Amino acid sequence: MADPYSTLGVARGATEKDIKSAYRKLAKELHPDRNSDNPKAAERFSDVTKAYDLLSDKDKRARFDRGEIDMNGDPTSPFGYGRGGSGGGFRGGDPRGGMGGMGGGMGGGGMHTEDVDLSDLFEGIFGGGRSSGMGGGMGGAGMGGGRRRGPATKGANVQYRLAVTLPDLANLETQRITLADGKTIDLKLPAGAEDGTQMRLSGKGEAGPGGHGDAIVTIVEKPHPIFRRDDDAVRIDLPVTLDEAVNGAKVKVPTVEGPVMLTIAPGSSSGRVLRLKGRGFTRKAGGRGDQLVTLVIDLPENDPDLKARLDGWQDSRSVRAKLGV
Repeated sequence: MADPYSTLGVARGATEKDIKSAYRKLAKELHPDRNSDNPKAAERFSDVTKAYDLLSDKDKRARFDRGEIDMNGDPTSPFGYGRGGSGGGFRGGDPRGGMGGMGGGMGGGGMHTEDVDLSDLFEGIFGGGRSSGMGGGMGGAGMGGGRRRGPATKGANVQYRLAVTLPDLANLETQRITLADGKTIDLKLPAGAEDGTQMRLSGKGEAGPGGHGDAIVTIVEKPHPIFRRDDDAVRIDLPVTLDEAVNGAKVKVPTVEGPVMLTIAPGSSSGRVLRLKGRGFTRKAGGRGDQLVTLVIDLPENDPDLKARLDGWQDSRSVRAKLGV
């Protein structure tokens, strides 16, 4: 990966908002689901995710700027060794279908369940097990005449995609997944989880001489029929009748935590946005965003009673004057 700033296309003095905006744009453009026939896009997606993980962490970013860690987040060393990626193709089926097709054989001891809290393991990067130390580069050089071997390499990382609904992401609902070895794990979503977020399950990858690699779980946000994401807010369009808009009303509105009552003020127009505090997404730094409700007046089609009531009445305001027409 190149310099993380150049990878995201931002300046070194970029704000957190600029960095997040650049990442969102590139992640959508390069996501593997949109580029199944373009392996280079998948590589770029990995690099972009690594860069965002480093620059979105204030401590890591400061340490990188001071030259204390490299682009992979490893401490800098005069010998230039550290962590390297170990491959592993995507496992699993259609991301819209959750983790289907990942199960593999479940013979032997049946299905096992483990509870794993990954809040402190959220890294948001593609990455792998440790590389083979110093690669034998110091063998026979003043070390008692013998050649020293680096540590045995771990097995390959295994990557999974986990389809999660928007309400589950907003509420950080625990997700159950099945790994390739047949074991079932209850996965706790980290604060700030969104489409493209990655989590690392230590030791859940393939076996190797130096131990098991890791499992990397990438979240895929499933489209929702009524809710949509706007940064840390949840948006929804709420149809209201003409009499509710004119006279005011209390109506029921869906939220990611279930329906609640919402008061509509008399004289509300289409496009008016009402705010429900704390009904949005949980932020990585703590707290929750809001739900934003946009009113949409829904008129009946060819209603003779409504036409009769409005017969002879006309609104004389210049409602389009601000548009210059």
